Amino acid sequence: MDWKLTAACAAALAAMGFAPAPPASAPTGHGVAPAAPAPMALAPQGPQYYLTGPAVPDTLRILPPAPQAGDARYEADRQMFKATRKLEGSPRWALALNDDNGGLYLKDLSCALGVELTRQNAPKFLTLYSRVARESTRATNAPKDAMKRLRPFLVDKGPTCIDQTGSIKDSYDYPSGHVTFSWSEALILAELAPDRATDILIRARAFGESRLVCGVHNMSAVESGRTNASVLVAALHGSPEFRADLEAARSEIAAARKAGPAPDPAQCAKDAELLKSPY
Repeated sequence: MDWKLTAACAAALAAMGFAPAPPASAPTGHGVAPAAPAPMALAPQGPQYYLTGPAVPDTLRILPPAPQAGDARYEADRQMFKATRKLEGSPRWALALNDDNGGLYLKDLSCALGVELTRQNAPKFLTLYSRVARESTRATNAPKDAMKRLRPFLVDKGPTCIDQTGSIKDSYDYPSGHVTFSWSEALILAELAPDRATDILIRARAFGESRLVCGVHNMSAVESGRTNASVLVAALHGSPEFRADLEAARSEIAAARKAGPAPDPAQCAKDAELLKSPY
């Protein structure tokens, strides 16, 4: 599996229980994130996609072109990368490291939603979540592969919160796959829990901005990832199957929220201080 597929697919598979757990000695939480789950084959569960044929949005045509060397957006990206290197070693840097692991995303959203969703308390939602992750991968790969925008640490030297000598250096920047995945899922979750929409989207915004803080995506890649996600979710609402699965998940999530347990309020308050934009 290509590296850029990992963010969406590993997140969905981990949430569905297919990814291996981190070693017992590995610390969790926002201080140090466990290593991202190793890429693995997709679980053979039903159709891969909700969207087929002309219903699949042509995100390569919809997104604006990636910035080019010398233009204003390109220089703004470089300035943002350089300016945010000062965050190395800070609590926000640690959060960015945590957010690199897409398999933790539903746990990361637990303060915003009021409960952590798992395959035990929300199996219908987790099936939808997994399928949307696959959709987000497809929506990301075509523009990434066509535009071939280099990641920021390959243009300007600077630290990153993950190893920049690994496979990440061989994949492209624009649009962000992490952001396409995370913003898509957050938009859907906000629809299912509208009273928590603001907090869900704040956490999702910060999750995307963690790619900028980490130094593995440019600002334009983060912003285009949100656009990409919005395009995808709009298209998904045209699928009767998606709409049916969405409604099936609605009562399930309501029941999970009622049953709890709620996340630790003190930890949630502490985490909330880290969600301010680094822009």
